[in-house]
Amino acid sequence: MSSKNMFRELDPLLHQQLRLSVVSLLMNVKEAEFTYIREKTGASAGNLSVQINKLMEAGYIHVQKTFRDNYPLTTCSISEKGRAAFEEYVKALQDYLKPQT
Repeated sequence: MSSKNMFRELDPLLHQQLRLSVVSLLMNVKEAEFTYIREKTGASAGNLSVQINKLMEAGYIHVQKTFRDNYPLTTCSISEKGRAAFEEYVKALQDYLKPQT
């Protein structure tokens, strides 16, 4: 067996559970409201806000802040960069599941 590392490094941004959950949710919808993401992930509003900001700063998601009936409305959607990063993350995970020879 060679000493070369056979595993690809997992994207540390996506390897965090809540950020992975957010991106996974957004992969299957056009966009999602903050409250929907919070309900689906079970995260606190504060923690979710921090993690969404990290994903936005990395260019993995788009965040739009508007108002609906005078209430703030935050909507998130996956970016092409985020979609590609998620797909690469899944491929890397699949490599971990393959038998090593």
